[in-house]
Amino acid sequence: MRVVIIGNGVAGVTTARHLRKRSDCEIVMISGETDYFFSRTALMYIYMGQMTFEQTKPYEDYFWEKNRIRLLRDWVAKIDFQKRTVLFSSGREELSWDRLVLALGSQSNFFGWPGQDLEGVQGLYSYQDLERMERNTEGIRRAVVLGGGLIGVEMAEMLLSRGISVTYLVRESGFSRHFLPAEESAMVSRHLRKHGVDLRLETELKEILPGAEGRVGSVVTSRGEEIPCDFVGITVGVHPNIDLVKDTDLETERGILVDEFLRTSIPDVYACGDCAQVRNPRPGRRPVEPLWYTGKLMGPVVAENILGGRREYDPGIWFNSARFFDIEYQVYGEIRPALPEERESLYWEAPGGERSIRIEFDKETGRVHGFNLMGIRYRQEVCHHWIREGASIGTVLENLGAANFDPEFFPQYEEEVVRLYNEKHPEAPVRLRRRRSFLNAFSVLTGVGR
Repeated sequence: MRVVIIGNGVAGVTTARHLRKRSDCEIVMISGETDYFFSRTALMYIYMGQMTFEQTKPYEDYFWEKNRIRLLRDWVAKIDFQKRTVLFSSGREELSWDRLVLALGSQSNFFGWPGQDLEGVQGLYSYQDLERMERNTEGIRRAVVLGGGLIGVEMAEMLLSRGISVTYLVRESGFSRHFLPAEESAMVSRHLRKHGVDLRLETELKEILPGAEGRVGSVVTSRGEEIPCDFVGITVGVHPNIDLVKDTDLETERGILVDEFLRTSIPDVYACGDCAQVRNPRPGRRPVEPLWYTGKLMGPVVAENILGGRREYDPGIWFNSARFFDIEYQVYGEIRPALPEERESLYWEAPGGERSIRIEFDKETGRVHGFNLMGIRYRQEVCHHWIREGASIGTVLENLGAANFDPEFFPQYEEEVVRLYNEKHPEAPVRLRRRRSFLNAFSVLTGVGR
């Protein structure tokens, strides 16, 4: 059996690895982006000179031949689902398949702004985008970044690392208010400005104007201001990269529609990673989730089902992590940007305004639904255990030390958080438990204190 995988990102690569672990089938991976799999989240560090491309490759080059995974560096021009063949842009001989895996990734969003096709205007997703950014920013002094999300922060940091001034346009009243509560949004806004970002809130892009030799010369905002610049970074999210299959018999909406087994509407064709849209997502999850870890989780599911299994895709409890310059960010479970009426939020912020802990819980039952952390690390397995088992806010606070990532090397704030809760709830005070050793903290995972 020949399995052809289009895309060499984390979803496609994880599928290939698990196919090889379980079978002796022929595996062919196709990508026109790079010769070898690399860590997409590390693109910014290449630009900033902190890593080389070679250092972003999780596997040595010999790994692929050793594991009998054939790599083809080419772009796919067309898929013939009737004949079960793949046709290439280079004109090389078409390739037949018995099972096909679509791991096509994402594309940057562009919303039809006048001037968005000018030289010096781009998004940041692929390795080709990184190469383009190297060319577009050579010798420049001023940049504008558009979009209040994680990629935009990365791009701003990249540009500042080369001494390029950054004006950052965000249409919301606070940075990342579509997923951050107001206090954390304000923290990130302060932090960006501290690092020299000219942050403009409630400001949208109206048009991009040309300068010399057809390059971008300035932008005009929704406030009527013209801002001179030599580069415009468009970071207003991504969408599934499904142009290749849009006008085919394959069922698509925003992404490629898949069932709980990650099967598409065409037999023997699977989709995973950023391009997949789950028809009936699990509670608390979205149909399309362009995240590194969800792509990695999908790979083993596709591999097992290709080989005759019936394994359902279950992404588990939501989590994400990122970095806003020096502030690490983690979220576990449900944290809403606007607090629902039936929920209460315990929010503690450290002096200096660059560390915070938020725990969201049900007013009536006390059940904890999520954790939001800025500048502080908590253990994923501990937080997920509490959310999954329906632990109460009292139980969580009593055992909060169990979540501390590394209490020997990181400051601990459990006492302050518990004190704040008790001030708000004097009728039901909580007492923080002391543990004799760090290892005892893991006793919470066996149900102690529930």
